[in-house]
Amino acid sequence: MVTLTINQAAVQAPEGATILEAAALAGIQIPHLCYLKDLNEIAACRVCCVEVEGERAMVTACNTKVREGMVVYTNSPRARATRRTNVELILSQHDCKCATCIRSGSCRLQEVANDLGVLTVPYETQLPQGLRKAWTTTFPLYHDYNKCIKCLRCVQVCDKVQSLGVWELTGTGGRATIDVSGNRVIKDSNCALCGQCITHCPTGGLRERDDSRRAFAALADARRITVVQVAPAVRTAWGEYFGMPREAATMERLAAALRRLGFDYVYDTNFSADLTVVEEGNEFVRRLKAGDLARQPMFTSCCPGWVRFLKSQYPELTGRLSTAKSPQQMFGSVAKSWLARRLGVEPERLFCVSVMPCVAKKAESELPTMATGHGPDVDLVLTTRELVRMLRADKLSPAALPEEPLDDPMGTCSGAGAIFGATGGVMEAALRTAAYVLTGENPDPEAFAAVRTGPGLREAEYEIAGVPIRCAVASGLGEARKLLERLKAGKARYDFVEVMACPGGCVGGGGQPVGKEDGELYGVRGARLYELDRKAAVRFSHENPQVKALYTEYLGAPLSQLAEELLHTDHGAWNMPR
Repeated sequence: MVTLTINQAAVQAPEGATILEAAALAGIQIPHLCYLKDLNEIAACRVCCVEVEGERAMVTACNTKVREGMVVYTNSPRARATRRTNVELILSQHDCKCATCIRSGSCRLQEVANDLGVLTVPYETQLPQGLRKAWTTTFPLYHDYNKCIKCLRCVQVCDKVQSLGVWELTGTGGRATIDVSGNRVIKDSNCALCGQCITHCPTGGLRERDDSRRAFAALADARRITVVQVAPAVRTAWGEYFGMPREAATMERLAAALRRLGFDYVYDTNFSADLTVVEEGNEFVRRLKAGDLARQPMFTSCCPGWVRFLKSQYPELTGRLSTAKSPQQMFGSVAKSWLARRLGVEPERLFCVSVMPCVAKKAESELPTMATGHGPDVDLVLTTRELVRMLRADKLSPAALPEEPLDDPMGTCSGAGAIFGATGGVMEAALRTAAYVLTGENPDPEAFAAVRTGPGLREAEYEIAGVPIRCAVASGLGEARKLLERLKAGKARYDFVEVMACPGGCVGGGGQPVGKEDGELYGVRGARLYELDRKAAVRFSHENPQVKALYTEYLGAPLSQLAEELLHTDHGAWNMPR
């Protein structure tokens, strides 16, 4: 341990710790903008500058290691003046129209400037005029050059965590900016639309395409019947904006809020997650029995970010994807067929809205393969953040609303459907049903729990009906690349592989709430889904009574001709640029 003094208080910190980390141990917060532990420790913003006795220049706290006897001042007159100047310089190159910024209220730069009492910027504004190319307004990801503070967080997350390298720093000095690498157009880049650059951006430099006005327009159209589905991971995070405990931010309370927004029917994507498990589980068993998995595994296909990644980076492996549509798209397809028939309305009148923790879901819903003669399976996708903005726009206070049940028949789900939003959850849910298909009996619901936790890339092997099943789970695209490279090199053999584009799974998705503080929340969010699974009356997707009714009344059986038409897709029918 190292003993040092910070603001006249003795502090003990581990050897190798930074001043920023040592100060945090003593309850002293040093403001910063660019710092991300182990990812971005380059002191680009200079906001964390502190004064150290014996040092002539100011010292950046985020990447300066502590030493024995060091004396640090985080709030000396010199430290305060330096921090203020650095923030003012950043603001001189920043679009400061906070009232029209998507991140107003959750912007780190805004918070730091407000805390410092910066009311005016004494330096001439240096926003470029017409020097930067316009950004497309149709792509689900939007980059605002004039809100970017060149902190490089997006570059590091995209490169080091997701192994995509979409962003790069171009230019020098006042002309420096973050742009798409290789001077490419974003839609022609390797972007998987995971949205991790958005959730790690400290300002409004990156955001999703806003579709909330389209949603309000649909709600106001008397000719439309609005149907909304809510993804498993959304229920773990939507209440964060309202300061609600996770136990109080229930799906039933959210259903009440959605009805007050004007939605006619409120359903649960967990229902179609169960449906996906039944179709994907049976597909896995069929491939297993046919010997199709002897050399290459079957990949899950429910994460559109992962599918985009595979098709752009490893197109030769596209055929290994499960043909099952994602739960979002299965829901839309069934809504505009079975549900429309049950409601006695024309499918064209249904306007299907999804609330997702994901940015890639916007692009998935717009694929030509995700539509029929009745139109798109899903008409509009909102992120969790967009939903919250809509609730706030109508001044709804969800905490004060009573819980209301979801609508039938697509509001019923199992615990297996709930865990779809956490890493390993798709694998575990599918194995529960695959075991039933192979043996005719339900396994212990906890039999496949080993795939839930651990490193970003983990393996497990199970024996079901005397058949060994080799599984792998990858959380994050960087880990997915490692797995694929091992497969290609013949260094690994699997039967079934789950990949989620976002670290932690959908609970850590690029459309989830962004807080003012650093720190990943996918762990606590994922734990909430597993808690819901443990408490569920039904824990197997194939036992969901409404899923059973769907097969009995309409589809006939898993993998039937009608099920293939409505619930499966040809991933080779659309291509990503390379």
